[in-house]
Amino acid sequence: MTLYPEGPASLTDAYGLRADPTLYNADLAPTTPEQRTWGTYSYIALWFSMSMGVTAYMLASSLIAGGMDCKQALATILLGNLIVLVPMLLNAHAGTKYGIPFPVFVRASFGVRGANIPAMLRALVACGWFGIQTWIGGQAIYAMLNVLWPTSAAMPSVLWICFLGFWLLNMAVVWRGVESVRFLQSFSAPFLLVMSLVLLAFMTHKAGGFGPMLSAPSQFHTHSSFLHFFFLSLTGIVGYWATLSLNIPDFTRYARSQESQIAGQSFGLPVAMVLYSFIGIACTSASTVVFGHAIWNPITLLGLFHQPFVAFLALISILIATLNLNIGANVVSPSNDFSHLAPNLISFRTGGMITGILGLAVMPWKLMASHTDYIQWLVSYSALLGPVAGIMIADYFLVRGTRLDTESLYRREGPYEYSKGFNPRALVALAAGVLTALIGLAVPDLRFLYEYAWFVGFGVAALVYIVLMGTAPRVGGATPLAQRIKVGGLEKVLDPALGNSAGAKARIVAAPE
Repeated sequence: MTLYPEGPASLTDAYGLRADPTLYNADLAPTTPEQRTWGTYSYIALWFSMSMGVTAYMLASSLIAGGMDCKQALATILLGNLIVLVPMLLNAHAGTKYGIPFPVFVRASFGVRGANIPAMLRALVACGWFGIQTWIGGQAIYAMLNVLWPTSAAMPSVLWICFLGFWLLNMAVVWRGVESVRFLQSFSAPFLLVMSLVLLAFMTHKAGGFGPMLSAPSQFHTHSSFLHFFFLSLTGIVGYWATLSLNIPDFTRYARSQESQIAGQSFGLPVAMVLYSFIGIACTSASTVVFGHAIWNPITLLGLFHQPFVAFLALISILIATLNLNIGANVVSPSNDFSHLAPNLISFRTGGMITGILGLAVMPWKLMASHTDYIQWLVSYSALLGPVAGIMIADYFLVRGTRLDTESLYRREGPYEYSKGFNPRALVALAAGVLTALIGLAVPDLRFLYEYAWFVGFGVAALVYIVLMGTAPRVGGATPLAQRIKVGGLEKVLDPALGNSAGAKARIVAAPE
């Protein structure tokens, strides 16, 4: 027998799972060995496909529009992605070790019912991204109309019609089922990459080569002004992947081994983001040379092309990639989260409709009004997700020593029941992290807390959680160093936190080799 196996074969077969039907279904069950097919290349490909989006381009271009030069922007992009890679890999560990997705993993720290709270925070952020991607798609349609029908540029109402039309298209796909756009996934990212390279070649030619583009000076004249924008941008870059740094177990649960997902992610994330960001940085720098000011939105830039066919083809690629990314990344996850709140009342389809309505409610046209508004959006929601990441990592590595009672994650009245399914210590830590990060919005002298929102929220929430859990080490199975005893040569784990104070029968966690 082995202790805490790397990927249980099947809880039902190997352990005789006693699961609460409200906490268990086929999608939430631990992955089987047959399902663990993702190798290093799979994770490299995953990150390259996710990095090739319009929002990633705009994240990089916003740094140039904010005043950085090319070298400063690339260095900031690289550093930000190396930083966010750390919580990404830490949270990924449980997915690979136990084969569990994010909604199940987070039950260990927040409780079997309390896990809905971080899931809802993640869902609300995804709704915001849905609105942003829909606005980008509407802009692409509007830009295409301007190419084909130039007089439409003088009709602002046409933009809103395009936006609502693209929103309805997304809702129609949700209603029909996400399988209706699966065929787009195989070529949308490569197609967008090709069109991005075409845009880069065009802007390089217009700017007179890479020399003038890359030699454009920084607009910051003092170290203090640069550092202020640098740290704000760094937080925004970390915030860009803050959602995925939480639910990365949804992907790593299919890994063949820890080594394959670590190697694939460590190479794929920073390399893919730097390479694709270079296109956004170079094109925006070239726009400064060609047009006299930085144009951070690629759709606006494409609208200035004097080759209608090339512009039309490029805008079509943006439209396809945006639809594919929006459905895959910003509809499926929140729809499942909303459905999980009340499975008998909210179906996946209804959850998708809720996502679409909330996507309109966030007013994405305001979030994307300028590069500063875009960065502020990234920073703001990082104040919500940073504390969740801090609690998850502190709980799994420092409080539990990477040990989880997998079966109890799927049933009530176990060690993760806490208080009626909620862990009040996690909720206090979450509130402490969020409020500390957001207090900078109300108190000007503490503005730096908001500008470093993800880092501040992460650190405060993790520290408060460790302190609170340390005062009651028997709560929620939270004993980092479980007592090992050998009975008849068989190694077992006896965790007193899984029993009661009177020493009731403790649970034995073991699995066949």
